[in-house]
Amino acid sequence: MGFFTTSHPFNPRTSIPDLKSKVILVTGGNNGLGKEAILQLARHGPAKIYMAARSADKATAAINSINNQLTVDTVIEHLPLDLSSLQSVREAAEIVKSTSSRLDILMLNAGIMATPPGRTHEGFDDQMGVNHIGHFYLTQQLLPLLTVTAAAGNDVRVVSLTSEAHNLGPSSLDIIFNTERLIQTSPWSRYGASKAANIMFAAELARRYPHFTTASLHPGIIMTDLHTPGQQSHSFVGLFMKYMSPFITQDVPHGAYNQLWAATTNEELTSGGYYTPVGRLQKNTKWAKDREAGRRCWEWTEEELKKAGF
Repeated sequence: MGFFTTSHPFNPRTSIPDLKSKVILVTGGNNGLGKEAILQLARHGPAKIYMAARSADKATAAINSINNQLTVDTVIEHLPLDLSSLQSVREAAEIVKSTSSRLDILMLNAGIMATPPGRTHEGFDDQMGVNHIGHFYLTQQLLPLLTVTAAAGNDVRVVSLTSEAHNLGPSSLDIIFNTERLIQTSPWSRYGASKAANIMFAAELARRYPHFTTASLHPGIIMTDLHTPGQQSHSFVGLFMKYMSPFITQDVPHGAYNQLWAATTNEELTSGGYYTPVGRLQKNTKWAKDREAGRRCWEWTEEELKKAGF
């Protein structure tokens, strides 16, 4: 079983290769795992890193904090991005396409967890909208840039953060891919649905675009700001997170290892696979294996985007 396979040894200082000339985009890059990922990637000399985040003030503070820890000159730029607004996503993608001729690593890191019922600007369930649909649309808009980069012989990666909490989502695709039915379920069920969609999306992206490498991954249970809404939930899961998190969580630096490994490893990586820390392929994960689920996830999301005018 995948959970009992050996974890890959990983040290971001020594395991990440030279990233010279590479361009990287990290969503949710101003705090938590995203900020840590940018710090570690920046130490290896990429040409540019886009820190995608809503708040300019928080992004500026994060960039200054990272730069103070660097001994190399790496360009880190704030990219305004609100994943709950497809217009914001479109504008962010246009900025990237107009300011860079390549994109080597796209790290879909941002997310919200177990929030009360709410909707995005376009009316999607907020967790599905931010965690999956916004990232799907961003990737879709950047596919030409990713494809051009790969066509030039470069190693292109799309890394999507998901969670073992995908198991908490509905088992039926008829609920996962139905906004009005999904929004009636619990906060953790909606979160699980969005995380299942992340896995399906990464797997289907690998099938449709085999010339670059994709992966979905669980970072582990990390104590970040993402946990705050979930801990306030009165469900069993919410109460478990509130009282047990101090005993089972990892710190942020170690929590970022899996996504850094997937984004940079020179080892053979199964494109479209789902990985637990660090670099452990979960071969029996339903949503990564189910080709029909992947097709349905892709087509449903495209149709919803069209209905919303995107």
